[in-house]
Amino acid sequence: MTEELHRVVLPIQLSADEYLKYYRGAARNVFARDLQGRVVQLPANLLQRFVTENGIDGLFEITITASGKMVDIKRLGPSGG
Repeated sequence: MTEELHRVVLPIQLSADEYLKYYRGAARNVFARDLQGRVVQLPANLLQRFVTENGIDGLFEITITASGKMVDIKRLGPSGG
């Protein structure tokens, strides 16, 4: 039996300096508000592949299982903010 999957879409904007705190281990989790207003917590290292010289800016779709395990993360486009 396969577990039900859920998708969460959230904008994330972090400057390069802000992300550097996560990279150095000063903080481990990023908190962001999804499009429905719910606060989502995710490990900062999952965003590492999306970092540019300006930091992170994008609208992300995260696929998670019903038990809360992340299956996939992808950038849909700019955050719009």
